[in-house]
This record gives sequence, C-alpha cells and structure tokens, in this order.
Amino acid sequence: MAKTTIMEHPLIQHKIGVIRRKQTGTKDFRILVSEIAMLMCYEATRDLELSDIEIETPICKTTVKELKGKKLAVVPILRAGLGMVDGMLTMIPAAKVGHIGLYRDPETLKPVEYYCKLPEDCASREVFVVDPMLATGGSSIAAIQMLKDKGVKNIRFMCIIAAPEGLKAMQEAHPDVDIYVGAMDEKLNEHGYIVPGLGDAGDRIFGTK
Repeated sequence: MAKTTIMEHPLIQHKIGVIRRKQTGTKDFRILVSEIAMLMCYEATRDLELSDIEIETPICKTTVKELKGKKLAVVPILRAGLGMVDGMLTMIPAAKVGHIGLYRDPETLKPVEYYCKLPEDCASREVFVVDPMLATGGSSIAAIQMLKDKGVKNIRFMCIIAAPEGLKAMQEAHPDVDIYVGAMDEKLNEHGYIVPGLGDAGDRIFGTK
C-alpha cells in the first residue's frame, strides 16, 4: 500500500508560509517554490535503494554507497509544475525531465491532454510527478493515468499544498502511488480553489493574470 507523507520540516513550513502571503512578488515566489521542491525532494527520496561500490580515495580503496540502478525522472504538470523542476534537479541532476500538459474542459470539467513528451526509457524510471497544488485532483489523476498507460510502474506524486478532497480522490484513483504533500489545507471553495491556499500558482510563478 502506498503512503502519504505530509512534510513537517520547519524550513518547508516556513517557506510555504512566505509564498502564501499576498504581497510575495513573482521573483521571490518563484525562488521559494524551487527551494520548497528541493527540500521536499530531499525528504521524498529518503527510501531510494543504495548499493555498495568500490572506489579509490586519494588514500586507499574503500566501499561507498551509490544510488542503485534505478534511474529517475521528473514530470511536471504544465504549467505550474515547471516551477518545481529546477529545485528537483538541484538534488537529482542526472534525472530526465518529461512534460504533461492538461486543461480542464469547461463543459465536462474533465482534464484533456494537449501535450505529453516523456523520456524514451520512462517506463524503466522512478518518476516524480510534480504540481504545486492538488485541488480537485483531476489533473494529477489524469497525468498519472497517462504515465501508467505508457508502461510507467514506479510513480511518486509531489505537491506543495493539497486540499483534503483532492488528496482523497488521488488516494482512491491511484492507491499504488506514494504522495508527498508540503501542507494540508482546509477545503476547496465553490470555485475549486484551495482555502486558505495561495491563489493561482501558475499565475504567481510566471507573473500572469
């Protein structure tokens, strides 16, 4: 059974508090989202497997630990997920990056794919799907299903802020996916925004309205 981890780390909590503020501008918001993603990545990779490898130090031969075989990939959900990629790559620079683009059909309110480009060997990688906000869960659920349809077996999902409704929907749709959440919020409002949340993450990262 997959696990859900709510991040308790003081630095993560502090930085989330700053990005929630209305007066935090685009530049600072973007830097902080990247830093939060980096700190969350550190926590979310805690159980990656290691193997022993023999190396030579300037003094002698010795055995050290190295990440075991499995390669990693980061797949942001466009466009807000892009804000988390650099922070992830700071921690795991060898990871490949894919992209999934979805929009919500205004009639059916269901997510529709408009872009999907993944590393060729994505199916053999441990894939981190990233999106700052888990609101209704619709986009994230659809993105993970797209990855599964392409043969990806090992998937983890990371978001900075989640609503209980979205988290529950995600756990039910993908019970095999580990979920990492920076902060758990109160609810969704009637417009599907997370309360208290931080507004539209994409607009705040890219300075659009």
